[in-house]
Amino acid sequence: MSIFYHQSTGTFHLTNGEISYLMKVLPNGALGQLYFGQAIRDRESFDHLLELRSRPMTAVVFPEDRCFSLEHCKQEYPAYGSTDFRHPAVELRQPNGSRITDFVYHSHSITPGKPALPGLPATYCESDAEAETLTICLRDALLDVYLFLSYTLFAGQPAIARSARLENRGGEALHLTAAMSLSLDLPDSGYEFIHFSGAWSRERHMKVRRLEQGIQSVESTRGHSSHNHNPFIMLRRPGADEERGEVMGFSLIYSGNFLAQAEVDNWDTTRVTIGINPFGFDWKLAPGETFQTPEAVAVYSSAGMGAMSRTFHRLYRTRLARGYWRDRPRPILLNNWEATYFDFTEDKLVSIAEAARKDGVELFVLDDGWFGARTNENAGLGDWTANPDRLPGGITRLAERVEQLGMKFGLWFEPEMVNRDSDLYRAHPDWIIQTPGRRTSLGRNQYVLDFSRREVVDHIYGMMAKILSEAKVSYIKWDMNRSITEAFSASLPPDRQGEMLHRYILGVYDLYERLNTAFPHVLFESCASGGGRFDPGLLYYAPQGWASDDSDAVERLKIQYGTSFCYPISSIGAHVSAVPNHQLGRVTPLATRGNVACFGAFGYELDLNRLTEAEREEVRRQIAFVKAYRQVLQFGDFYRLLSPFAGGFTAWMAVSPDKKTALVGWYKTLNEVNGPYHRIRLQGLDPALRYTVDGGAEHYGDELMQVGLVTSDAAAGEMTADRYTCDFDSRIFVLQA
Repeated sequence: MSIFYHQSTGTFHLTNGEISYLMKVLPNGALGQLYFGQAIRDRESFDHLLELRSRPMTAVVFPEDRCFSLEHCKQEYPAYGSTDFRHPAVELRQPNGSRITDFVYHSHSITPGKPALPGLPATYCESDAEAETLTICLRDALLDVYLFLSYTLFAGQPAIARSARLENRGGEALHLTAAMSLSLDLPDSGYEFIHFSGAWSRERHMKVRRLEQGIQSVESTRGHSSHNHNPFIMLRRPGADEERGEVMGFSLIYSGNFLAQAEVDNWDTTRVTIGINPFGFDWKLAPGETFQTPEAVAVYSSAGMGAMSRTFHRLYRTRLARGYWRDRPRPILLNNWEATYFDFTEDKLVSIAEAARKDGVELFVLDDGWFGARTNENAGLGDWTANPDRLPGGITRLAERVEQLGMKFGLWFEPEMVNRDSDLYRAHPDWIIQTPGRRTSLGRNQYVLDFSRREVVDHIYGMMAKILSEAKVSYIKWDMNRSITEAFSASLPPDRQGEMLHRYILGVYDLYERLNTAFPHVLFESCASGGGRFDPGLLYYAPQGWASDDSDAVERLKIQYGTSFCYPISSIGAHVSAVPNHQLGRVTPLATRGNVACFGAFGYELDLNRLTEAEREEVRRQIAFVKAYRQVLQFGDFYRLLSPFAGGFTAWMAVSPDKKTALVGWYKTLNEVNGPYHRIRLQGLDPALRYTVDGGAEHYGDELMQVGLVTSDAAAGEMTADRYTCDFDSRIFVLQA
């Protein structure tokens, strides 16, 4: 692993044997982009990659040089208006109204390891040998503003982490209206743009389109990363697939408004930018103040989308997620929400927990409705004290009773929200996000607390910490059930209102950090009406997230498949729920519900007391299976085999690091009538090892990967060797070397 600087040519080369990233100081002192891709040998000069040509209708930087125009130059952190007419990475509004800047190379440093980003989630290192960080300092002399671009190169990983920091050393206040975390100019547009979009209960569906001249983008303006779009995009060469071809992934470690964009100019060069959405963003940078962008991670793969995903999985699972639960298998839980909704008593909860424990569940989670006057969704949010009518012994006694059963106890919070019918709102109506003189909108009959204000975060922390200090709580489900409207903070002056939404997210991170520090053994699961804030930023504080409120097994195939492109399987909360499914009304086999959910942080959303004895026995089999194999399921190498977006079959697999154990999930949406023969070509096995399949037939790894695993069914309604086929059928094949 090396970061080279060649002074004679002003060239930087970041390379670790996996990738190379090349930049150079341009004739005007700005920083130019030369190459990002598979590792190449170092040399003193790569100036031949700087393609400068005289072109008609082009403004040039220097009168004497008709070839040098930023319009036709690939750049690292571009600004708009000085011969570059594309969207910028940085924009500063100045006292005279100008937005023109001129950041030129000032200095650089190369340091071992990776520095933290104060107040922000980011990847990290456990030793200086794991990474090197290049920091390039640029300066706008007129404004006396310094721009620090950070590049961290990880040993053995085809990944680079990037961020930017601006420091105002001048004498006048400026307004930062754009500050992207990553900007990358590519020499051509021969890519497909892939993003993961949807809405509540159908999050992260894979969308593919060809890049054309103009702009392709996804974004959020909702105050959170959103169900609608995820802060992750890919560019892949046409023809690239899971196993082969060139792919780049770009991920933003942030939970608020974002923009991810690919702009193709009329000469077919592509500018990729990702960062805080400039829409509505305006950060006052007073003299002496700094602004730090969130971190973005770029991953390059020459071996298809699967290799790119596994890089993100390794990096985010082990060097973004932190703490006690980072490397530990997730406990099998049962959540009472779909079992009871708001209709429960302490004894009823203990009865559900007792049945769950008998079947092998390890963690019982009490969801919404335990606090304040919360008997429905119209009251109680913000009053984080137990309702004495429902829980006469409080959370302390309920947790103790669950612990006495031999289980751990978990609790639901929605700390960012408040109902009008609550003691908190009556005491502090000014603490909600609202615009003076305007109507304040409702979402799910609740308001959003202004987490940009320290006193609000302090108050919520005090209530949550009191419960966690007094009761045996091992798990927190942190929910967030509406987007932000009428964004305005009573604590900010008019010229800082554009900071409010970012300061809100910083407040959320602050509360997470304080709770993580005070209660390091608590397992946090993030939730936002399911997948409304399933992003890398929260993985830093909560190593798993509720992937979607939609627990239907068939819909979950698409949701979990799409999620897996960036996020590790250990982070994907996936549960078995009752049928008819509460979101769709669909009836699916219990076995299939389990076979889908086991590729994730596994659990149940039902009352086991309501199942038949045969169903209870199936649950016990599922739990025993997950306990036997969850190390592989949650932490093994994950391979996507058949896409639910491409047909009626889905398949994926997890392989242990030593390649001796593999679990193949196979899923069929609708039955076939006298269907064709089917095989799945597996991945990730050792070609020289001989594997038993479900303890029976033996096949070498090369055969299973090149010829395939036979998954053919008999005709509909006909008996196979040991089972009937049906709609929504599934199997998990266990391969053991």
